[in-house]
Amino acid sequence: MIAEHLPVLQILIPLIAAPICVLLRNRHLVFPFATLVSWVTCVVSVVLLQRIMMGESISYELGGWPSLWGIEYRLDPLSGFVLLVVSAVASLVLPFGRELLLREIPTEKHYLFYSAFLLCMTGLLGITITGDFFNVFVFLEISSLSAYVLIAMGKDRRALTAAYRYLIMGTIGSTFILIGIGLVYMMTGTLNMAELTERLHRQVEVQNRIITVIESRTVLAAFAFLTVGISIKLALFPLHVWLPNAYTYAPSMVSAFLAATATKVSFYLLLRVIFTIFGVQFAFHDMSLNQVLMILGLMAVFIGSAVAVYQENVKGLLAYSSVAQIGYLVLAVSFVTGNDEGSVLGLSAGIVHLFNHAMIKGSLFLTMGCVMWRVGSTDLKDMKGLAKSMPWTMAAFVIGGLNLIGVPLTSGFISKWYLILAALEKGMIPVAAAALVSSLIAVMYVWRVVEVVYSSSPADDTVDPKQQEAPWSMLIPMWIMIGASLIFGTLSRFPMDVARRAAEVLLQTGSS
Repeated sequence: MIAEHLPVLQILIPLIAAPICVLLRNRHLVFPFATLVSWVTCVVSVVLLQRIMMGESISYELGGWPSLWGIEYRLDPLSGFVLLVVSAVASLVLPFGRELLLREIPTEKHYLFYSAFLLCMTGLLGITITGDFFNVFVFLEISSLSAYVLIAMGKDRRALTAAYRYLIMGTIGSTFILIGIGLVYMMTGTLNMAELTERLHRQVEVQNRIITVIESRTVLAAFAFLTVGISIKLALFPLHVWLPNAYTYAPSMVSAFLAATATKVSFYLLLRVIFTIFGVQFAFHDMSLNQVLMILGLMAVFIGSAVAVYQENVKGLLAYSSVAQIGYLVLAVSFVTGNDEGSVLGLSAGIVHLFNHAMIKGSLFLTMGCVMWRVGSTDLKDMKGLAKSMPWTMAAFVIGGLNLIGVPLTSGFISKWYLILAALEKGMIPVAAAALVSSLIAVMYVWRVVEVVYSSSPADDTVDPKQQEAPWSMLIPMWIMIGASLIFGTLSRFPMDVARRAAEVLLQTGSS
């Protein structure tokens, strides 16, 4: 039955499709093929998440090997949710970018672009679904290497510098993660993440003392390496230096895809390491990681937002906004202290913000893709009065901006509402107040763009009337994503049910 093999097909379909794109070469064939692959992958994600939410436990052993010896793909509500985010964003970004690629990437390189894009999607999906720790590193490298290539394809020469910086920082992060995996394997003898948890809590004799494995210096070092390495991939302040230029100078559809998925998968990996492998007691009580995350999260929220206010390139503004939004993600995790209601609320807020921010930031970068198609630049000085010639695009940007701010009836409001409720549940009134104040800074940088495009005189009055607005092939995917952010802002039951279920499973696993 095909249904039994859906977990592995989720990876195999885009993985096999990537080299096929190289063989097809013709851009008229590669585009519909890659788009079809993304749609099929999205359907598979929907089916898998539906099965998980109905209470089914999904575990797939590759080659029939037991999980202790072979590679296991394991799904729970959190991994199913992230699979849906990655595949859904890819299924919208690919059809959006057909016309845009003609402006940003030479025609003869289109088949290479689609191949790298599918490989990047494969890596992100693989990180999410695998239950094998070393496989996490393998898929991490697949997604990272292909992301470097995608960023370097930008027509601006600064894209090469951005890709190189990302390469250096990404390599450091990957090396730290690999060292951490190696140290954990040395102490436990297994790479299966579910088995790791049990073995880390076994007792061993060290220097005539009986201790648990997790108390050893080797495991402490592994935890430090993994936390720092994942934080680099997550672009958690102050390890975010690779992100702003990468998002600013990459091709527009690459910026949209990476902003909506890459850091979200890294956040997923951080949750998986903390709760599935090391546990709440070790990570938050013994190592006080939640206190560190709270400090860095607050710094990210305020510094990222403040720097965004002064950006003259809107893609750069959105990039620094992403740094701030990553701060919200880790801030939500910092509320976890046990299995109480405040911890569940905080973790649920972080998970639902992963989903909401993927839609919000993805749609905002798509609006900048439309601007790039129309103007050839996303600098504020080149966008004066653009709302007159691109009303649909700029309306989408305004709605996306309201989502970022967290205005009621938007998905951004849902995330911040639950985050503030969690803070109040924990008695952290200053943190709740800080979350509200940070929204005011978001108003400032969103208003800068709105003021320029709606109130200023057009930079060029001699505009070709045939290019007044982006083509419908770009507007439709953009508005689907914007519409989703509004729908889930008013009908938030689906994402919150999944997020709360995922949070409860993680806390149950991390507390056991």
